[in-house]
Amino acid sequence: MKFPTNLLVAAAFVATFACTTSSPAGAVDKPKPAPAAIVGTAKATFAGGCFWCMEPPFDAIDGVLSTTSGYIGGKQKDPTYKEVSAGYTGHTEAVEIVYDPKKVSYERLLEVFWRNIDPTVKDQQFCDVGSQYRTGIFTHDDAQRSAAEASKAALVKSKPFKANVVTEITAATKFYPAEDYHQDYYLKSPIRYKYYRNGCGRDARLKELWGAEAGGGTIKK
Repeated sequence: MKFPTNLLVAAAFVATFACTTSSPAGAVDKPKPAPAAIVGTAKATFAGGCFWCMEPPFDAIDGVLSTTSGYIGGKQKDPTYKEVSAGYTGHTEAVEIVYDPKKVSYERLLEVFWRNIDPTVKDQQFCDVGSQYRTGIFTHDDAQRSAAEASKAALVKSKPFKANVVTEITAATKFYPAEDYHQDYYLKSPIRYKYYRNGCGRDARLKELWGAEAGGGTIKK
């Protein structure tokens, strides 16, 4: 079958800017140190496909102190990006959020999470396919689990789309920060990030699912 030229170009475009891109020249495959614990703060961990795209919407929220891209949900100790992206470690790309519960609630973070993912597909988010891109809510205590389950139940009841919600809620296991060059990727490489995000069809699909409530990729000023 002969594909139209525009589709071939689009396929090459996505392949070039996929979240599974190799590390940049000179980059060191060394994980970023985990952020130090701060008294009075809490953590939230969400998986929503490519972690590059999950940092911006949370960074834009008042009360969020930091976002860290990394890996969770697998069995291998100290996984590298190359290992995770190959799909053999069992981990999924995720973001760990440190926030001030006096300024922003966990329920608010859940709202932002849902509207920045496609909760209707398993082992895939937009153009990225594989269990390493599965969506998930990783809870850190019983209160978070109760809130997450209530949030999911409310979504199932009121969802603006027909498909089933397949995003899982599980207890958080060890989170491994990703290599430093992945952190704040949308700020370090804004042009490449924009090309990837647009080429992957993320915003188009979010708008299709959520309409005006779609999360988008807001960058904090």
